[in-house]
Amino acid sequence: MKLALVVDDEPLIRRQVGEALKNYGFDEILEAENGQQAADLAAARKPMLIVMDLVMPVLDGISAAEKISRTAPAPIVLLTGTVDAESIERARLAGVMNYLVKPFRDEQLLPAIDLAIYQFMELSGLREEVERLKEAIEARKIIEKAKGVLMKQGISEPDAYRKMQKIAMSKRKPLKEIAEAILLMEA
Repeated sequence: MKLALVVDDEPLIRRQVGEALKNYGFDEILEAENGQQAADLAAARKPMLIVMDLVMPVLDGISAAEKISRTAPAPIVLLTGTVDAESIERARLAGVMNYLVKPFRDEQLLPAIDLAIYQFMELSGLREEVERLKEAIEARKIIEKAKGVLMKQGISEPDAYRKMQKIAMSKRKPLKEIAEAILLMEA
């Protein structure tokens, strides 16, 4: 189910955006009238897209975007009546993917949504790749330390690595686990 969240203190804007999102293909549209409600709903329901006003009561759109980015990351399109460099920079740092100036037409909203979703997916993919690379580096460090332990016992570096590989294959365990076991036995 494709779920979107529309956040604006003006009911007419919420309705306009909600109708555009339904035409875009979203099945369910959640609505909130302030930033705190938006953050709470996003954490509870995990929408695929958030379209949010900048200026709202209780919690402004940028502060809400910061909260949402930490708890329930989603592509966020920010709606605003004003454009100033400071707000744009704050929005960028808060994880906002696109910025649309009011008044807007549906024809302007849909490309902003497309770009926000695309940028979010690309950024999410990059973050996942960074995590995989960090894990690989950590595993490599552990394997190198374990090789060092075996080398202290008089085994050459290639033989130490081969020995760990053979154990890993025979036990059907990742090489990292074998290296950790070697380090534990050393301690």
